[in-house]
Amino acid sequence: MVEDSLAADAKDLTVYYDGACPLCSIEIAHYKRQVGAEALHFVDASDPAADLGEGLSQSVALKRFHVRDSSGVLVSGARGFTRIWQVLPRWRWAARVARVPGALALLVLLYRAFLPIRPFLSRLVARFKQT
Repeated sequence: MVEDSLAADAKDLTVYYDGACPLCSIEIAHYKRQVGAEALHFVDASDPAADLGEGLSQSVALKRFHVRDSSGVLVSGARGFTRIWQVLPRWRWAARVARVPGALALLVLLYRAFLPIRPFLSRLVARFKQT
């Protein structure tokens, strides 16, 4: 089930990301190094053996970012990022900004605008990593 509202803080979150995407891998590596990351469980959705849980197929998981809380609520895109920010102390300021009226809607629009250019940016990052 994908929930549209910005849910309250959750202790344990499962973060589904595209490990085959160089851009995504850099971002996830950043989150993994943060204080508080022990409350996050990272699942590489590009791994065919990955357990994505109920209601999330690999094809859907690879199209956009997803986060599931311990109660099974699944959120995606900008809402998923806000859930991570709520957990990581150095990112809580961003979660607070996302709660300002209209801010989450703007983040959702920006994330949707980013999705079509993600493959290009990912190829660009991969090219720079090779040099």
